[in-house]
Amino acid sequence: MLRRGADLLVALAVLEPGGRPVWHGIWRSGGSARSLGPPVPRAAVEAGASPASQALIDLVTASAVSVVERLEELAARVDALEASSGPAPLAELQAVQRGLAGARKHLGRLNLLLAELGGALGAEFPGLGPSLAGLSGQVARAGAMEAGLSQAARDITSLRAAMEANRLAESANQLGQTSNAIAALANTSNLRMLGVAYVALALALVSAVVLIPNTAATILGMPSAAWVPGIWVDVALVVLAAVPIAVVFSRPWVRRMLSGWTAYETESSSGLRGIPEIPPEAAARPSEAERLIQGRP
Repeated sequence: MLRRGADLLVALAVLEPGGRPVWHGIWRSGGSARSLGPPVPRAAVEAGASPASQALIDLVTASAVSVVERLEELAARVDALEASSGPAPLAELQAVQRGLAGARKHLGRLNLLLAELGGALGAEFPGLGPSLAGLSGQVARAGAMEAGLSQAARDITSLRAAMEANRLAESANQLGQTSNAIAALANTSNLRMLGVAYVALALALVSAVVLIPNTAATILGMPSAAWVPGIWVDVALVVLAAVPIAVVFSRPWVRRMLSGWTAYETESSSGLRGIPEIPPEAAARPSEAERLIQGRP
């Protein structure tokens, strides 16, 4: 509603099917009124209404009826969403929400205009009073219909959000199970590698013990060492064999490692059994979990 001096413009939209607004208006100036925009259907009025009041009642009625018809369109779409067995399509929910927002906006304009007409503005439209209660009731019923549809749309949206949350939780659980399986394989692999490392260390110690007398025997057996008496060769070999054994195997950590050899063998065997062997043809066809981990489609 716009006012400039004694001139007054009342503008309202009539919604077409699909929700497109077509604007209409009543221009009141100098005691006369003129309708602006396409003509609207005539509405029943009480006797004694002026031409300006008749035009205003026609416009308010047409706008309220168009809002109700638009809400009925949206109600059919909401019913279809509620009857669907699967989750409501997001695009359809957005379309319904936009339609309800548009209808709510036009209802707000109607309620504001009716509130003004119930006050000082109503005096400028003679004979409007008897029809005002009927117009207010019609707009109130449209508002109640819009509130019910909005609540239904919110319920459908909440249901879809809950379904999506459940799907995300299920995916998270599956990822957690996959992560636990990977951690279990990693632990098993660590056990296996630990056993291999202990075996390698033991072999290295034995090699160190054997290498020293073996090297000495090679040197003393060369022609250039023929001048060394045989007894000294034997003594040197015995000493070089005994000293490394005594030095290496007298270390506390070496003794602890050798004393736990049975436990290491058991853990290594368990690790070997826990790592599944994957044949080449299975490796060429990764599972769904492996595709998710590797980021492949």
